[in-house]
Amino acid sequence: MRAVVVTAPGGVEQLTVAEVADPVAGPGEVVLEVAATAVNRADIMQRMGHYPPPAGAPPWLGLEASGTVAALGEGVEGWSVGDHACALLAGGGYAQRVTVPVGQLMPVPAGVSLVDAAALPEVTCTVWSNVFMLAGLRPGETLLVHGGSSGIGTMAIQLAHQIGATVAVTAGTAAKLDRCAALGASVLVNYREQQFEDVVREATEGHGADVILDNMGAKYLARNVSALAVNGRLVVIGLQGGRKAELDLGLLLSKRAAVLATSLRSRPTPEKASIVASVVEHVWPLITDGVVTPVIHTRLPLEQVAEAHRIVEASEHVGKVLLTL
Repeated sequence: MRAVVVTAPGGVEQLTVAEVADPVAGPGEVVLEVAATAVNRADIMQRMGHYPPPAGAPPWLGLEASGTVAALGEGVEGWSVGDHACALLAGGGYAQRVTVPVGQLMPVPAGVSLVDAAALPEVTCTVWSNVFMLAGLRPGETLLVHGGSSGIGTMAIQLAHQIGATVAVTAGTAAKLDRCAALGASVLVNYREQQFEDVVREATEGHGADVILDNMGAKYLARNVSALAVNGRLVVIGLQGGRKAELDLGLLLSKRAAVLATSLRSRPTPEKASIVASVVEHVWPLITDGVVTPVIHTRLPLEQVAEAHRIVEASEHVGKVLLTL
């Protein structure tokens, strides 16, 4: 089968489409014939040699995919060959076929095309597990999302808005902030021109953000803690701004606040299955009703994977960049 192979750690020139061995479904797995996959920043990190796949995952890129069930492993129930599905993966989505633990397989929501369903698994599972299952965002609270125009950001805005939370976002251009506003964000911060902590405090009359979803890590740590409300929860899901920073424990203590850090890819399979089940239960109905939608910047054929990576790496997109097969 065809798959995108990284010939050596480095830039987009290291991405090439090559022939690799077909996957075989083991016990509790299915083989998915891939219709589309999506580009995530984790893929860029892996391409550069900074984020190796977990043990047992395919060496090629791709943390999500949509397609058709092509084969069932021993013990798989509830799915049949020919079913349409999308899946959360530990790797291997940039290929014609990929094996998936059955617990990480999701039906394609009604009203979403098979290709566009590839935009859903990673963002829905990341946002739901962190903002709602872990941080416990509630109606009436304020959520601050860094990178509001990203795939994760556009999903976080919509889900938080639907439960009745106030949503604040950061983004680097007025056009991106306009897109965030259209999705439900009401506090808009251009991080190139404004200090997000000042804007959020002013917009909330000094209260601050009850939950912050952060992809920057070290660079924003002190400012995020400053922006937190009393009993606030900072959830760090990315390290684009570095790994190490000084934390003012006195300020954190005075706010009775929490700093949480999680990753999704390396979680045990049963934990991922639990998250996926919760997403299907709580998020899929909102998508089926049309009040939450996948936001897609562009769809490119697999052979244009280098261009897809360039777009995401340059932050030129709003929402998701898909690769189609």
